[in-house]
Amino acid sequence: MYEPIRTKSVHSTMAGTTSDFPHRSREEELDIQLAGHLAALLAVTDELRAQAPSTDLDTAAERLAQQVARLRGGRTPVRAVTSGSREDPLTALHERAHTLAGRALVVAASRADTAVAILAAERMDAHTAALSGGELTPAG
Repeated sequence: MYEPIRTKSVHSTMAGTTSDFPHRSREEELDIQLAGHLAALLAVTDELRAQAPSTDLDTAAERLAQQVARLRGGRTPVRAVTSGSREDPLTALHERAHTLAGRALVVAASRADTAVAILAAERMDAHTAALSGGELTPAG
């Protein structure tokens, strides 16, 4: 009824077999994912800094850059130089930053990275305050 498999499987299903491509651990995958979320949050933070300069945003950007570098094995993140002439409204940027911080928080919690989880939660609070008309918090 079924034709037997004549070729070797492209998937390694037997224990002890090695494949031709490298595998990453769950921790490595989470590090990559978390670094990506934080790098995206850093880009939005840089855009916000260009449109509404603030020492709080400067501090947050520096802390985000440090965490991205740590997760990427010391490689510093690429930073975009933006000007304040963009048409992107501040509200949209704060909403995007809040969403990205939330994603980073979820990944940080799943890999038990307390420092990043705290940073992401602080950023969510700061962007929530900015969206509700409050000032950015000094926490970063």
